[in-house]
Amino acid sequence: MSAPRGPGGVVRVLLVDDHPVVRRGLRAMVDELPDVEAVGEAADGAEALRLLDGGARPDVVLMDLQMGAGMHGVEATRRITARPGPPAVLILTTYSTDADILAAVEAGATGYLLKDAPPEEVTAAVHAAARGETVLAPPVAARLLGRVRAGGRPVLSPRETEILGLLAEGLANRQISRRLFISEATVKTHLVHIYGKLGVDSRTAAIAAGLAAGLIRAV
Repeated sequence: MSAPRGPGGVVRVLLVDDHPVVRRGLRAMVDELPDVEAVGEAADGAEALRLLDGGARPDVVLMDLQMGAGMHGVEATRRITARPGPPAVLILTTYSTDADILAAVEAGATGYLLKDAPPEEVTAAVHAAARGETVLAPPVAARLLGRVRAGGRPVLSPRETEILGLLAEGLANRQISRRLFISEATVKTHLVHIYGKLGVDSRTAAIAAGLAAGLIRAV
């Protein structure tokens, strides 16, 4: 679940990139949007974590992957998403290899965009991430779909597909149990089966794999 938004429903964003020119460009884009606010900038993952420790409360972290000698994006994403009530982490990078994509998603990234994405796509992705939705750039989704096809399309039961769809809507286990009138333990059991069939180990990775395989549709 995403953190509560700032005053007036404004989406608070933390920018993490080791290139000052890129950060300035992102900051300029964010500053032009009335419903998005930049609450800080960091040159690497370690600095981003220090800002969070210092009281920064973004709804979304826009995270680069490779950042010079500093903490890279995958490790920073893993540490951020392991915190209680973490912000969504949206990867924004030039890297689109299978290894990069899977590492970021398995670390807990909510979405994965490429830096050549148009501003309106980035803006929409930031809002979607703040709502707890998974966002994948078309080339990224195509790569994940290729991997799924290469290994054969996973087969989920109707109930597992239903639960995966609710995950994509951003529902927590307790909310899913109430929606489906089943126990939380049963939800967890289904998740174990879903993860196993999709070959993933996190909620975000399961959603991404489900979207790529066409098992569920984007919310």
